[in-house]
Amino acid sequence: MWRKATVAIAALFLGALSLAGCGSDSGEEPFGNPSPSPAPAGRVRVVHASPDAPNVDVFVDNQRVLANVPYRQFSGYLSVPAGTRNVRVTPAGATTAVIDADLNVAANADYTVLATGRVADIAPLVLTDDNAAPAAGQVKVRLVHASPAAAAASVDIYVTAPDADIDTATPTLSGVAFRTASGYLSVPAGAYRVRITPAGTKTVAIDTGTVNLPAGTIATGVAVGDPAVNTAAGGPADLGAVLITN
Repeated sequence: MWRKATVAIAALFLGALSLAGCGSDSGEEPFGNPSPSPAPAGRVRVVHASPDAPNVDVFVDNQRVLANVPYRQFSGYLSVPAGTRNVRVTPAGATTAVIDADLNVAANADYTVLATGRVADIAPLVLTDDNAAPAAGQVKVRLVHASPAAAAASVDIYVTAPDADIDTATPTLSGVAFRTASGYLSVPAGAYRVRITPAGTKTVAIDTGTVNLPAGTIATGVAVGDPAVNTAAGGPADLGAVLITN
């Protein structure tokens, strides 16, 4: 089954990440001088998809905005001022960054940033989100290949009815490479099953089971895991999927 992770926002520092207008010294606005409009901002959420990485802290412009985030968890959206923002990911409680990248945030735009790959080659994957409402009776689903177990090869993705046989089916998405995402698929609301195979085969590596998607849902499904490595909590990082819904 899709396993929706819990939201892991531990600290929101308001200095750099929230903006307020300034009034007069008396606390009243002078006549004809209304409060200035808030500066433009975008929204960013973060997904920990690196299977052998420890819990992490996330910094935006040197302000810690998320703390001690475990593997397979993700944050809600954080409001971030528009412009070029520096995003750093460190092991929880540490100062040395494993990811240090600049993100160009557009006003009123939404982004998902995933920490992907094994620790030895960890890298960010930045996605621009489309949170416009689906058409009536529809859902929007985007699929992301973030499993380093298949980093050297692409995968096929089947989005079907729960009881469909994929042996004679054509993949919904073919040849999806590691650290890439599909566009949004618009499909009728209902029950679905997602199966992921090595490209050109019918050997199922990830099977979500039945997933119910009500009308209006906007979802991002992330293929994760690498049984060749152990998670920070111990044990192999089994193949699986994380579903993020808006």
